[in-house]
Amino acid sequence: MVKGLVSVITPTYNCANFIGETIESVQAQTYKNWEMIIVDDVSIDNTTEIVKKYMDDDSRIRYYKLKKNSGAAVARTAAMKLANGQYMAFLDSDDIWMSDKLRKQLDFMKKTGYAFTCTAYEQIDEKSRSLNRIVRPREKCDYNRLLLDCPVGNSTVMYDVSVVGKFKVPNIRKRNDDALWLRILKKEKYIWGMSDVLMRYRIRQNSISSNKLKVIKYHWILYRDIEHLGVLRSCFHICYWIIIKILKIK
Repeated sequence: MVKGLVSVITPTYNCANFIGETIESVQAQTYKNWEMIIVDDVSIDNTTEIVKKYMDDDSRIRYYKLKKNSGAAVARTAAMKLANGQYMAFLDSDDIWMSDKLRKQLDFMKKTGYAFTCTAYEQIDEKSRSLNRIVRPREKCDYNRLLLDCPVGNSTVMYDVSVVGKFKVPNIRKRNDDALWLRILKKEKYIWGMSDVLMRYRIRQNSISSNKLKVIKYHWILYRDIEHLGVLRSCFHICYWIIIKILKIK
């Protein structure tokens, strides 16, 4: 483990249209002590060629390709195993960081002593245009609160590996980021939120997560198969999620 080094964890699959902008947002960071580990879940577009162009000019970028298509959870776990940094930061291959994201978040963690943090973020469309919506996290969130609606943007999260350790991401196709945060919260009591907008989250029309009805089944898998909640409690959480996410009542 290299003290002060931030390992950027980026699983990817068919993100050739976006991954260049994602990589450039990491290269633009005012905090320079980072490594970016990109694990490709066997893309069939030209993701490989695009990433290698950046690798040729920046040795901090590392690229690996899985032997078979296995899902984002497997790719994310593989990247985490390869990470050398004291800090683990997560960035999906179609999202974008603000240039001061790492510096501000690290300063926040060092000042407060918090080991597990997230930030606010802005939503953008497929052409990187703002959708004029800011999502802010709670000041702090524990395991039970996270179960309700997971108010955490995946690409905003960073944690201190020297305090929390490494984890295997639960192997479900969607909501595996939520499952990872829940696993960490069984060891670290809170994830602490920053009000600073330090990430831009891309809303894509063809993504599974853009269809909220389809995502319901992944929540059921998360509650029942991963977290082993009872049927009644799982139903409660599904209903709560439907109310605030689909009916937009909160």
